[in-house]
Amino acid sequence: MATEKENVKQLSFEEVKALYENNKRNEILIDVRELEEYDEAHIPGIPLIPMSEMVDLVNEFKKDQEYVLVCRSGRRSHEVAKFFKDNGIENVHNYADGMIGWEAEKATGEEWVVEQVNEIYK
Repeated sequence: MATEKENVKQLSFEEVKALYENNKRNEILIDVRELEEYDEAHIPGIPLIPMSEMVDLVNEFKKDQEYVLVCRSGRRSHEVAKFFKDNGIENVHNYADGMIGWEAEKATGEEWVVEQVNEIYK
């Protein structure tokens, strides 16, 4: 069950896995780790937008969209979620367990490295 920390909803593995498996989901899952980490292992089909690029890109995100952010342990994604909220993106959640806690299928390689934020909107 989701908890909240510093005004950011913290999602568990079970909650994120259920979202991931729902093809009709409205939420957009985003990996915020660095390229090397994403390359080693990531949730299949999830785009990479590194935390280091968020300051420059935050205004390109749709403010009315719902986002779930993922990193290695949940710490960086939590910081990005707070940053989103500070910039008017209210519907953002953190995967608290991060990739350390991801107990489902993983992919490797540079599957979906985002060049422009509008790529993530279907």
